[in-house]
Amino acid sequence: MAVGTVALGAATLGYAVGIERRRWTLRTAELPVLAAGAKPFTILHISDLHMLPGHVSKQRWVAALDELEPDLVVNTGDNLSHHQAVPSVLRALGPLLDRPGVFIFGSNDYYAPKPKNPARYLMPKGKKKRIHGEHLPWRDLRAAFVEHGWNDLTHVRRTIEVADQYVFTAGVDDAHLHRDRYADIAGPVDTAAAVRIGVTHSPEPRVLDEFAGDGYDLVLAGHTHGGQLRVPGYGALVTNCELDRTRARGASRWGAQMWLHVSAGLGTSPYAPVRFACPPEASLLTLVPRGTTSENHRKAAPRKARNTVR
Repeated sequence: MAVGTVALGAATLGYAVGIERRRWTLRTAELPVLAAGAKPFTILHISDLHMLPGHVSKQRWVAALDELEPDLVVNTGDNLSHHQAVPSVLRALGPLLDRPGVFIFGSNDYYAPKPKNPARYLMPKGKKKRIHGEHLPWRDLRAAFVEHGWNDLTHVRRTIEVADQYVFTAGVDDAHLHRDRYADIAGPVDTAAAVRIGVTHSPEPRVLDEFAGDGYDLVLAGHTHGGQLRVPGYGALVTNCELDRTRARGASRWGAQMWLHVSAGLGTSPYAPVRFACPPEASLLTLVPRGTTSENHRKAAPRKARNTVR
């Protein structure tokens, strides 16, 4: 029995490290958030690349997402995991940078990861001591994004044109690091826009409540990695933030009006390169007018990747 248990554990770990963390997956969802009469459009939600220079298959797979022809790309941070990874991120996002896009940054855009006890991930948030690594070249990444026309929404409110209609957007800096200053973007939203979208890296409830209170229709976030380790039939064990674990990935309602979409992301820390029952993902969201589909939560359906070769 003991030998069998050890063998099963080794096989599970081998799958989590060697297979699932590179099982690139496209998740799709339809969200009824547009104003009546607005034209449906698509958002490609990308988050938590945690890129290293050697992540070749990830770069190829993300670049191929351009074939989906999204109307808007939303990047919710944690692109970097290495001080030399900016060119790799740009190779991955290259074709998508020619499309309308918005972004904010997360903690691993600012600071490199450091070796940590893996058990820390399962500890209550209040018990953890924050450990920062070396500073990463986020300014270089920001400059490249902006040069290609993407909008930095860090503490900015901006109306952009998407699919021949106006979309009101705003974002905050990483709430996980307490860099968020929602007061900088607080206030009434543009009610004439087709939709009002908020962007944050970490889906902290205090920030989500602020967006909901100001009348946003949809907030996009990352950070959770979908729990990274999920138990079949139970779901995520933790979210690494104050969000409850049932919302660790996918779409859910937040209050009476607003929807939340949390991406499980495409990477891991290089010091905890495992995923189980939670493959790395990007999401293609189709926004439609309210009332044209069920207002109840529709579970986002994953689709397997076309390319999983390293």
